[in-house]
Amino acid sequence: MRVLYLLLLCETSVQLQCDKTVIQANVGSGFSLFCQYQTNRYLFSKKYWCRGESRSTCVILMDSDHLTNRELRHRSQIIDAQRRGLVIIMTDLKLEDTGVYWVGIDKIYADIMTSINLIVTFVAVSKPMVWPLSSMGDTCWGQPVTVHCASAQGTSVQYTWYQSTQPQDIQFQSSADLHLHCGIVEEDSQYYCTASNDVSSQHSGMVSLQVLKPSEEDCIYSFAMEGQRSYDCSDRLKTSTSTPLRSTGHLTEEPYQPGTNSNLSSTVNQTHQDRHYSRAWALLPVWYEVLRWLFLATLIAAVCLVHKCRPTQV
Repeated sequence: MRVLYLLLLCETSVQLQCDKTVIQANVGSGFSLFCQYQTNRYLFSKKYWCRGESRSTCVILMDSDHLTNRELRHRSQIIDAQRRGLVIIMTDLKLEDTGVYWVGIDKIYADIMTSINLIVTFVAVSKPMVWPLSSMGDTCWGQPVTVHCASAQGTSVQYTWYQSTQPQDIQFQSSADLHLHCGIVEEDSQYYCTASNDVSSQHSGMVSLQVLKPSEEDCIYSFAMEGQRSYDCSDRLKTSTSTPLRSTGHLTEEPYQPGTNSNLSSTVNQTHQDRHYSRAWALLPVWYEVLRWLFLATLIAAVCLVHKCRPTQV
């Protein structure tokens, strides 16, 4: 019996051969399977694609007579190119597509069949990047700021923000966005984002938050992220009515958007220039007053001199 099975398998492999027997693909992708068969014997025979652990119980999903399962109608195709071979195409793969398939040729008494093992997996996530969705300078004025987390690669990725604490990190927010505002920034802290799916898990660099003035009504805080430049809150600290509890040795970075070169450096420089000009214009009236009084004194002196030098009439 075993010898008969081996002979049958050998005969099948000669009559029908495919370029691969194991296909590994990611969710959302597709594949093309190319097979050759004996055209002199099976040129006009029906070819089919079926699914099942056993060749005797597999369910036909589509065939060369244009019969196609409803669920696969828009993402699968079987092409009998005759002497150029047989092509099986599947697109938009799903996890549930994983399983054993068969390429078959209809034949009296015993179909010619070869098995194909399809393995569909998620795309592994890449290290997530973090960047602010608004100006990081808003933190200097106690305004809320949102930090976004995203991975460039990955299928069905879930994002979670954690706060770095001892002895164990705690889950902070279950979303891709970290919302920072005066109500929660009571002390210095660090946060990081994790991106995960069924294949892998990665975490971002640290987002370090520093509280410069812990006040619910007029708080000042800053935060820094790896790979980004800092934002200076010194002007805000100088104009604050109360003395800050801490000085800013490390200041927050400028906002960053992936794929662009935009940052806040030009905005910050422009703001400093505007303040410089505003101070200069604020001093202009003082010099104007001095010049006006000097001009008036000179005018009075000239009038007195002219009056004194004028000859007296008898």
